[in-house]
Amino acid sequence: MVKGLYTAYTGMVNQQNRLDVLTNNLANSATNGYKKEGTTSQSFADTLAIKIKDTSDYNLPKKLGGISLGVKIGENYTDYDQGSFRVTDNVYDMALDGDGFFAISFTNKNGETSVKYTRDGAFTVNREGYLVTKDGDYVLNQAAANAGNPGQNGYIRVDPNVKLVVDEQGYLYQNGVQLGQIGVVDFANYDYLEKYGENMYNLVNGGQATPSQAKVVQGSLEMSNVNVVSEMVEMITISRAYESNQKIIQSIDETLDKAVNNIGSV
Repeated sequence: MVKGLYTAYTGMVNQQNRLDVLTNNLANSATNGYKKEGTTSQSFADTLAIKIKDTSDYNLPKKLGGISLGVKIGENYTDYDQGSFRVTDNVYDMALDGDGFFAISFTNKNGETSVKYTRDGAFTVNREGYLVTKDGDYVLNQAAANAGNPGQNGYIRVDPNVKLVVDEQGYLYQNGVQLGQIGVVDFANYDYLEKYGENMYNLVNGGQATPSQAKVVQGSLEMSNVNVVSEMVEMITISRAYESNQKIIQSIDETLDKAVNNIGSV
């Protein structure tokens, strides 16, 4: 096999993966609290073989020199940098200034309830007076967030006819009476967070919730941290790299064609 064909092929696959991640970022550039993703690349491991009929190092693998086998798709990562704030003056809209996530009681299509985490603070109040997300999932108070308990005892209930005031610590007040505290938690290691949907996260096994020092900003929403201009420039770079690998394959194909049909016929 011509190594150049395989090297160019792996380059095209890698650029396609980068483009898939980038287009997903662009698609969510207007999603509240969305955190952009990035890609990594790595080289293939050295090729090893067994030295034949060599009893000095019997059955031990030896390197056969530096053979380039192209590029390998690495791991994707999430950039958790804070996005800019958009002032809405809506008393139910909230943003987090600092590291941390709102805790949500999420119910899936099968009726199973679990705790999810999000930076999207576009909340509202349902008919029963409970503070919910735009999809109708209940916002949890601080005690339920700390315990990871999605039960009804952790819901936050307010009077929709009375002005709601939320301070930086997340305490809710109506007519000067404290109603509770919005559940905000942080995590010791973000590697244990798993994306769920557009802007929510699961805490996988081994993850540990910690107290958050983030300040709650009422009347504002955190926007996506995707820079559309930078992503568009990166898209051009990816397209050119893909085309370069494509031209390499075409050049090798033309060389092989001449070798088989012209030189081989002599």
